[in-house]
Amino acid sequence: MFDTKMRRLKDRVATPLAKHMSSVPPLFMSMLALVAGLFASYAAYRGQYWWAFGLWYLNRAFDGLDGLIARLHDGQTDLGGYVDIVTDYVIYASLPIGLAAGSPSNERYLALAFMLASFYVNSASWMYLSAILEKRSARDSDTNTTVVMPAGLIGGFETIIVYGVFLLFPTHVVWLFSIFGVLVFFTAFQRLIWAKRNLT
Repeated sequence: MFDTKMRRLKDRVATPLAKHMSSVPPLFMSMLALVAGLFASYAAYRGQYWWAFGLWYLNRAFDGLDGLIARLHDGQTDLGGYVDIVTDYVIYASLPIGLAAGSPSNERYLALAFMLASFYVNSASWMYLSAILEKRSARDSDTNTTVVMPAGLIGGFETIIVYGVFLLFPTHVVWLFSIFGVLVFFTAFQRLIWAKRNLT
């Protein structure tokens, strides 16, 4: 919902640093983000929630730098955009799995399954739509990202905040996973409505 505004703010804040990183391959930053995210997931599994919290936001910082470095130093590639989204989804799955597996219960696993199912449906709702918009030569000049993703209630910024909340309140993840899953399903429904209005 706030992705475009927050991406502009992030770019303004991080541009001075990214300008001095011309020798750093964007894919290297993507891999650093992946490693930080996997360590965050392991820390969550071990019950080291403050470590997980810090590593999660380190993952997001690295992830925010890869695309910015690519844009500033004329290094944008389709491969980079592809790797970026795949590594994001690895962490989006592994972090809540770590939380649930660290203190397993039927309720936690059911809530986890519900939330991950919402991610599955939401991914289909925007990725295939993005492919259709690419076919129609649609471009989003506001974001300048690899793919076009129609906005919805839950986007990248909201996910960053909510995952932090998961780690701050790990004893309440059954409710938190369930509520977030409902909101993500609603976001997928929003995109269906958007598609009905704009693709006919």
